[in-house]
Amino acid sequence: MTQASIRVRVWDVPVRLFHWLLLALFGFSWWSGEQGNQWMEYHAWSGLAILTLVLFRIVWGLVGSDTARFAHFVRGPRASYAYFRSVLQRQPKAYLGHNPLGGWMIVSLLLLLVVQAMTGLFGNDDSDYEAPLSHWLDHDTSSLITTLHTYNFDLLLALIGLHVAAVLAHQLLPRDDMIKAMFSGMKVGMAGATAGRMVSSWRALVLLGLTVALVYALLWMGGGISGL
Repeated sequence: MTQASIRVRVWDVPVRLFHWLLLALFGFSWWSGEQGNQWMEYHAWSGLAILTLVLFRIVWGLVGSDTARFAHFVRGPRASYAYFRSVLQRQPKAYLGHNPLGGWMIVSLLLLLVVQAMTGLFGNDDSDYEAPLSHWLDHDTSSLITTLHTYNFDLLLALIGLHVAAVLAHQLLPRDDMIKAMFSGMKVGMAGATAGRMVSSWRALVLLGLTVALVYALLWMGGGISGL
């Protein structure tokens, strides 16, 4: 770190907890889904937790800290293409938060995770397991949604692999240690740099509670509570 550099708080606690909890839940969902049988109940609970987290993150992207907001990191085609060219020229512009391509990656992953969690609510395994809301549909439609659940998972794995590769590549750039920043919340920026306003974690707790209530209400109205 040079004299012209300063450590800047970039990621708030809710964003960092969301990131690592989602990683753990996704890994467990993958493993429990592969095990099948009695593990499917835990797979369902894990999927509901993922849905809750993702819905929270979407809302936090609207009312959370500045760097967590979609308006802060979702940029138009021109800015995204300019950043892509700078990467090809090996002169990428440094961003305290998500860069333009990283921003679109976050949006894509959130959307696919919503699809994955929602399709998981309506599927079956053509055996003993039926998802909490599968009774809303006939068996053939539920099976079709299960197929979509499987293909969407493959697409998720591809995007996650690309995301991990991009993060590892950024580790080679000066002042852009993304992994350490997602633990500490801090990044190195030039003197005078600011990541914007940080919102109190209490707001996040209230929003998380509301999101949990929303997912529970969805299951309750669908009659899926007793199926878990």
